[in-house]
Amino acid sequence: ETPKEEGGGGEETEQINNTKRRKEKEKEKQRAKMAAEEGQVIACHTVESWNEQLQKGNDSKTLVVVDFTASWCGPCRFIAPFFADLAKKLPNVIFLKVDIDELKSVASDWAIESMPTFMFMKEGKIVDKVVGAKKDELHSTIAKHLA
Repeated sequence: ETPKEEGGGGEETEQINNTKRRKEKEKEKQRAKMAAEEGQVIACHTVESWNEQLQKGNDSKTLVVVDFTASWCGPCRFIAPFFADLAKKLPNVIFLKVDIDELKSVASDWAIESMPTFMFMKEGKIVDKVVGAKKDELHSTIAKHLA
């Protein structure tokens, strides 16, 4: 009879984990929605949220700027406040942040080799790329695609 009890506990644990995952997804959606409304950088922590944000940009024909970053990267930390400031000043642009260690599959799909790498997308297509913590180039590339 002991195996039955353990099996029951396993299902219960799985249900709890599924509930936790669902709640986390909901929280992330809520955070992303609030961030977009407030002109903030939206951090993508899951492949689902990454795909969802790209789809939003695609559907709205909005410029999407993605910061591929890493927590251990000095230049990434240097440019992060500037990137956040741009997001506040340009609420009509979607600013995303992807930690390459957190979403390895996304980083490899996008062939990210250096950090920070900024990708610019419009209607699902890559329209530009800036590699490195180059404030002027980042700013001028955004301006170019908003013109």
